[in-house]
Amino acid sequence: MAGQTGRRLTGERDLVRLLQGMAPRLYDDRYAIRPLGQGEGAPASAFALIAEEEGRTLIAAEAGGEWARISLTVHSDLTAVGLTAALSRALADAGISANVVAGLYHDHIFVPWARRHDALAALASLGEIV
Repeated sequence: MAGQTGRRLTGERDLVRLLQGMAPRLYDDRYAIRPLGQGEGAPASAFALIAEEEGRTLIAAEAGGEWARISLTVHSDLTAVGLTAALSRALADAGISANVVAGLYHDHIFVPWARRHDALAALASLGEIV
């Protein structure tokens, strides 16, 4: 299946191949995860906007942000089983909180800014042990 840009919407589903090929990328920007105020528009730096019953949550690059973004460069399929669990387990074992956002092409993990390098190392080691 192809999208409007001609890119395939289906990605890798095999957990071993996902973990071996995930090649996590750490971004230089700091990110904030915060409520979006009533009537406030999403800034150009918005990465994601999540609508919940209680309000809207904004994830955006902001200078004072307390989160780092790590994206998996492997094209994962939304129906892949076990990827989020494996990522969460590796980070939990290292004592690092994680907030995962899945897009159609990639998974993105937001971790505390101060632990970003530890998180990158924990994720990178997953590909070595499968």
